[in-house]
Amino acid sequence: MSKILITGGAGFIGFHLAKALVARGDNVDLLDNFSRAVADPDFEALIASENIRVLDKDLLAADVFDDMDRDYDYIYHFAAIIGVTHVMNRPYDVLADNVEMTDIMLDYAGEQSALKRFLFTSTSEIYAGTLKHFDLPIPTPESTPLGLTALEHPRTSYMLSKIYGEALCLHSKVPVTILRPHNVYGPRMGMAHVVPELLKKAYNLEDGASMEVFSVDHKRAFCYIDDAVEMIVASCESDKCENMALNLGNQAAEVSMGEVANVVVDVVGKKLSLDEQPAQAGSPARRCPDMSLMTELTGVTASIDLRDGISKTFDWYKENVFDGHGVTAK
Repeated sequence: MSKILITGGAGFIGFHLAKALVARGDNVDLLDNFSRAVADPDFEALIASENIRVLDKDLLAADVFDDMDRDYDYIYHFAAIIGVTHVMNRPYDVLADNVEMTDIMLDYAGEQSALKRFLFTSTSEIYAGTLKHFDLPIPTPESTPLGLTALEHPRTSYMLSKIYGEALCLHSKVPVTILRPHNVYGPRMGMAHVVPELLKKAYNLEDGASMEVFSVDHKRAFCYIDDAVEMIVASCESDKCENMALNLGNQAAEVSMGEVANVVVDVVGKKLSLDEQPAQAGSPARRCPDMSLMTELTGVTASIDLRDGISKTFDWYKENVFDGHGVTAK
């Protein structure tokens, strides 16, 4: 049994991680200011467990740690300003606040009496500069040199905040593991993501209609949330992964967006044609992580295929969003 703190714990990955840790008997504290996350029925059911606490706090508040414990075994840091809308409209806040939150969390991690690991969630976006300006290997290994996109572009703010965060972690003298998620999906991830967006489109269309799909030839490697959580826990608890940056994803599940759309249509059970639209601005033609290092160090490989993952995701969204309470994230 471990004592664990998850920042951004009411969000998508934080919630599913907490659910898995609570189920195995760990004591889990969830810290979140609920600026994006929603206390929906799933969240309320989770926090009804005896071995979980909710800390409704803002990490940028001066007194955030005054009444908090100093004996955590593991700290998982997911809290960040994310989402295309925020990144495009608030690039300064994204850059400044994300870096500050990581900095203060590393300081707080250093105050723990016997911390075993601090896990920092980076992003696959850190490879975007290399993709734009250089020859990016795909599948992409973690050893790939990192380039930058134009600093004046708002989207660079998020990438840069994560690159800076990785550097802070590696120089902090705190035992860290860095993960770079690639297209993790599943229940309760909000609507501003391609899988739930396509599921909603397909569900609302009548048989015989056509469904708009953008960037149909672009390829992504999708990783179902349960596989991601298994890799997150395994890497955080492995001595081999200390002070390592690792991809998080499913190399074997690389598919085109057109293939994803066809799986969605099949899962929803509709007879729809695809209305192929142009590639969306800024969308890379291919993104796929090299997962060999994660597998070598943890022994964990993603096992849930795309159809099963999308089917599980659709079942949840149909019950809880499309026909249910309708809110999963702000």
